[in-house]
Amino acid sequence: MLASQVAPVFARQATPAIGVATLGWTDELSDDNGKLNVVTTVAPISSIARNIGGARIDLYGVVPDGTNSHTFEPAPSDARVLAQADIIFVNGLDLDLPTMELAEANLRDGAEIVSLGEQTVSEAEWVFDFSFPEEDGSPNPHLWTNPPYAKRYAEIIAATLSARDPDNAAYYAENLTRYSDALDALDVAIASSVTTVPAENRKLLTYHDSWAYFAPRYGFVVIGAVQPSDFSEPSPQEVAGLIDQIEAERVPAVFGSEVFASDVLEQIAAEAGADYIDQLRDDAPPGEPNAPEHTYLGMMIRNMDLMLSALGGNADAVTALSPADTYEGS
Repeated sequence: MLASQVAPVFARQATPAIGVATLGWTDELSDDNGKLNVVTTVAPISSIARNIGGARIDLYGVVPDGTNSHTFEPAPSDARVLAQADIIFVNGLDLDLPTMELAEANLRDGAEIVSLGEQTVSEAEWVFDFSFPEEDGSPNPHLWTNPPYAKRYAEIIAATLSARDPDNAAYYAENLTRYSDALDALDVAIASSVTTVPAENRKLLTYHDSWAYFAPRYGFVVIGAVQPSDFSEPSPQEVAGLIDQIEAERVPAVFGSEVFASDVLEQIAAEAGADYIDQLRDDAPPGEPNAPEHTYLGMMIRNMDLMLSALGGNADAVTALSPADTYEGS
């Protein structure tokens, strides 16, 4: 809740020796410093919110970096954090239901929960696929791996912050312009770099099913995702089928996840004669917290470097981009 201006006291991690540190998303929330208390769920949303709110919001991300966001259960201490929030940004599309339910149970007067996914795509645009079958009722929620959708998240966040804090609306608008420019540059660089990947290699087989909205944007086809909808391991029959598919499609590389380690996918790749890349990230930015690359931009740049190179392309146009935060004063 906005109140009189009092200088906040919060101890942060040391600034890295190289580059400019990000403020991150572990602020101590307070009602005494004149800033909006903003709570987020997964790290990509936290990073986007930081780039719009900059240093003029206090921001706390409930889901720890590197945690399986699909199975994350908030702790009792998170209830206290959520109860302090003025705004809670969630992804929606059933990704962060436990956190949203806890937020609803602890929402203080005047606070609001903003579900970004439902405001970004219509129900007709939902994707149901390998790990998110339509019969289960929940669409694939990973909108943010498509940079234009991440830009839409930023626009919603900027509008929400400005409505709650009109005194800083011009600051949020300027930050949105800066961040939109960075996201547009990322979008263009990815599209350009994908043209260097042989057309027959523009196929994705991943462990975690997080590229459903990315693929059509850039001319890829997701031919499979190993992780079943219940987040268990695939059956022997499914493994055999995937090996046959990789061989038939002549897929040069398959992609695991730093969050979801999978010996099964490594075995599948070895038996099918494909390279195994196990470092893709869909909701865990690279580097240590507060490092300049520990951002949504840094995550996507790193992913493209790994993905496009493994598929026979050149990611130089993407890796030339800065991963750093763009908000005024960063």
